[in-house]
Amino acid sequence: MARKIGKQTVVFDKNIAILNSACCVGKVEGEGPLSSTFDLHFEDDYLGQKTYEAAESEMIKQAISKVLKKSQISQSDIDIAITGDLLDQSIASTFAIKDFCLPHFSVFSACSASALEMGIGAIFIESGAAKHALCTASSHFCTAERQFRFPLTYGSKRTPNSQRTVTGAGAFLLAENKNAPQIKAVTFGKIKDYDITDANNMGAAMAPAAADTIKTYLEDTSKRLEDFDLILTGDLGKIGSKLVVELLKKEGIDISKQHDDCGLIIFDLNDEKCVAGGSGCGCSASVFAGHIMQKLKNGEIKKMLFCATGALLSPTSQNQGLSIPSVAHLVEIEGCKL
Repeated sequence: MARKIGKQTVVFDKNIAILNSACCVGKVEGEGPLSSTFDLHFEDDYLGQKTYEAAESEMIKQAISKVLKKSQISQSDIDIAITGDLLDQSIASTFAIKDFCLPHFSVFSACSASALEMGIGAIFIESGAAKHALCTASSHFCTAERQFRFPLTYGSKRTPNSQRTVTGAGAFLLAENKNAPQIKAVTFGKIKDYDITDANNMGAAMAPAAADTIKTYLEDTSKRLEDFDLILTGDLGKIGSKLVVELLKKEGIDISKQHDDCGLIIFDLNDEKCVAGGSGCGCSASVFAGHIMQKLKNGEIKKMLFCATGALLSPTSQNQGLSIPSVAHLVEIEGCKL
């Protein structure tokens, strides 16, 4: 049975496994330092489709097909699909998943979608409501820029604190299994708002939520930082990564030795296109599905925390001059024991 401990954490008794994962990315991501860990690279931002939005849906389809093939199961074996993206009404996921004819649970948690979905999927499996849960998260540089910032043809210069939205999608298949990386617990985060209004400064907006969720998890579980090989945040980039370490140090928690960030490692930060790192639902999803899953499966990572972060803004809230509330969801994961 799933059991709540402390304020916000749920722990699992069953062997809830990330059975397999798959990821696909765009050209810039495919040229970055994690190139060899992605299943598919696409040179064309349109992926042969008529629009960027349709291209994002196609990435999701490709990632789903790949994870099903790796797992040697058919789509009829999936009991629930849990999806998330950045677009209004989650249209990238909607138009992708409809072709698979699966029961569908759509979430909006911005860039924290991947960790939230893992937590929800684990609860489905622990409860017996599902044997196989499929989780997907995606983003596309062109669709996000058009929706949240400027039309691509505007040609605006990126600010020093801006992060590049990752063109990528990750898919994860969860099931009860002893021989794959295990989801041991999930801490669902609270919304935090530090009155940041700059849509180019996502890292600073999200860092307080990440700090709060990590602190809450440690308090709820009484775990020690030394228990973990890695504490991985979603996409705080240069600014947010520095800030989350500083915020936690003020609370007497020093994660600097174990901390890394998906937004820092997906791109070559010397590339002027990437500036302060990566962001978007596809950032943490593709990094975790490729690079991190490899390390969990080969035993290089024995125990980790994955804290994905999301900035909960919309075009409407931005046009009204509102702040950017944020949230972070955390999953505790154990690697394979070889």
